[in-house]
Amino acid sequence: MKLFLIFLVSILFFVLTVGFTSYNFSKDIIQKKVADASEQTIIQAGQKLDIVYTVYEDLSMQILLDVEMKKLLAEVETVNPGSYDYVRIRQAIGEKLNIYTFSNKTIKALHLFHSTGGTIATTDGSPTKDTMIKEDVLKKIKGDNGRISWIETRTSGFLENSAGGSNAAAFGLGRVLKNTAATKEAILLMEINVDIVGKELADIQMGEGGQTIIITPGLQTAYSTDKSVIGKPTSLDITLDALEDDQHSAMNSKKDLQLVYYKSAKTGWYLIGAMPIDELVKDAKVIANITWIMAVIAALIAVGIGIMVARMIGRPVIMLRNLMKEGEQGNLTVRMNVQSQDEIGQLGHSFNQMMEKITVLVKQTNQSAQEVLETATELSDASKKTATSAKEIAIATEEIAGGASSLAVESERGNELTHSIGMQMKAVVNSNIVMGTAASDVQKSSKQGIQYMSELILKTNATEEMTRNMVEKVDNLKESTRSIRKILEVLNNVSKQTNILSLNATIEAARAGAAGKGFMVVADEIRKLADQSRQSIAIVGEITETIQKEIDETVKVLSNAYPIFQEQILSVKEADLIFKEVQNHMGGFIGQLSEVTESISQLDASQLILNDAMTNVSAVAEESSATSQEVASLSSEQLNISSGLVRLSDKLEQLSDSLQQSLSKFDV
Repeated sequence: MKLFLIFLVSILFFVLTVGFTSYNFSKDIIQKKVADASEQTIIQAGQKLDIVYTVYEDLSMQILLDVEMKKLLAEVETVNPGSYDYVRIRQAIGEKLNIYTFSNKTIKALHLFHSTGGTIATTDGSPTKDTMIKEDVLKKIKGDNGRISWIETRTSGFLENSAGGSNAAAFGLGRVLKNTAATKEAILLMEINVDIVGKELADIQMGEGGQTIIITPGLQTAYSTDKSVIGKPTSLDITLDALEDDQHSAMNSKKDLQLVYYKSAKTGWYLIGAMPIDELVKDAKVIANITWIMAVIAALIAVGIGIMVARMIGRPVIMLRNLMKEGEQGNLTVRMNVQSQDEIGQLGHSFNQMMEKITVLVKQTNQSAQEVLETATELSDASKKTATSAKEIAIATEEIAGGASSLAVESERGNELTHSIGMQMKAVVNSNIVMGTAASDVQKSSKQGIQYMSELILKTNATEEMTRNMVEKVDNLKESTRSIRKILEVLNNVSKQTNILSLNATIEAARAGAAGKGFMVVADEIRKLADQSRQSIAIVGEITETIQKEIDETVKVLSNAYPIFQEQILSVKEADLIFKEVQNHMGGFIGQLSEVTESISQLDASQLILNDAMTNVSAVAEESSATSQEVASLSSEQLNISSGLVRLSDKLEQLSDSLQQSLSKFDV
């Protein structure tokens, strides 16, 4: 079966590899050749369309340079929109536009608009009163600032509220008409029937399933033979980046369309020829079909070779396998009937010789197994007796070693306890010394604190006296500000009286006529001086009022601070008493620490004697335990050897029985 699979896979692999390699090369060559030919066709068609676009650009330039049109556009701005002259001028402009449309039947309509979007004149029969150019179209044309603006194909037209025209698809050309004689600009919009593009592209064939379309840089369909997709996003599944290079050939994102394109130098639109890849390479599929046919023929040949191999090799091998299975079950008398001298015959002859030698070997092994079984039985009995004696010795030795180990452990534990007590005693002594030093420091700090508290009491009393004096001075200052306010009231009244007197003097001077003019000037200066005095008095009053408020707040703060100073004096005195009590207690505490230190020193000396005694006991116990453990280890080792000898004897006996039983299965 393996040989058959090798033949089958090898033949199919090479046949399919050669066939499909040829198919792929042929497909790529055909695709490239067709793409190159279509590319030239699309480029030529695109150049022809550029010539057509140039005709419309020239027509717009002709309208721009028309002297009579310029004159009419200048006049239409100067007349009243509701007058008869305005209607007459618009009719004249419309007639001029009709002349241009008659000269080129592919122009669907010509429109002229004000710069605001309102209609001046049109050739499609729409009423000009309510008709306006669409906002996006107007913005695009004005944005190009006098240059040609090509507007993508639309089926809904370019005008708002238009009742004329039809729903036929059209693309547009727009430009701003600038007139030096007029103060405003006019907008020209030319609607061009999209069928003119269809006529130019009618002879281009992209094969079955192919199409020729025009798309804008915004990937909107400007022209297609399918009218329903015009003005909608393209369905070619391609990005604008793929069309930006100069290769004129690309693939769509799904890799199922071959695209050839040309970018118009006039409109910036893309003329694209799309061809299905499957349609391009359908002739190359003949190679793929032939490859499959050859693969089937090769498979039939491989099957025939497999049957022949099975007859020549498989049948003798199966016979030899069956004879080996009988030998595996214990029949050593089987032999193969050898008829040929090839490799299979030599294999059968070798099998017969192997079976004869195995038969002789089994007879000799059977006799040896019987002798080994008898020897193993005697060895097993002797091993069991030795193992019993070694087990009893090991038990006694383990008990002795266990007692010695327990004694060593307990002595070691006592030694560790005495050592731990010694370390703790040293720590207690050190702590006691530190505590005594700290108590002395506390006593010194307490004396220093008492001195500081005495000085703090004196300073607090002085602060209280200063606060009391400050309160009295602030009260005197408050009385002074009240006196200032009374003086300011008197000055304010004087200012008012002066102002009244100056007013009366002005009135009297006015009555005196020319003789009183000099006196009127003096009265006016007095009135100004009175106003300045009044303003200055008001400012001084505000400052005095501010000082009065701040004095009141100062008095309030000092009044609140005085009881706090009183409480502070009491707290300082209480702290002084506490420091004195701490000094007395610390003196007694230092005396008690001296007595405790002496007792701990005596206890430390006794602990050192106990530690030496426990060290000696531990050393003796460890030496005894080590000797006992060595004896126990030797006894355990002897017991393990005896047990292992017994196990080996039993195992040898079992193997002898097993060998004898296995050999009894063979027929010799």
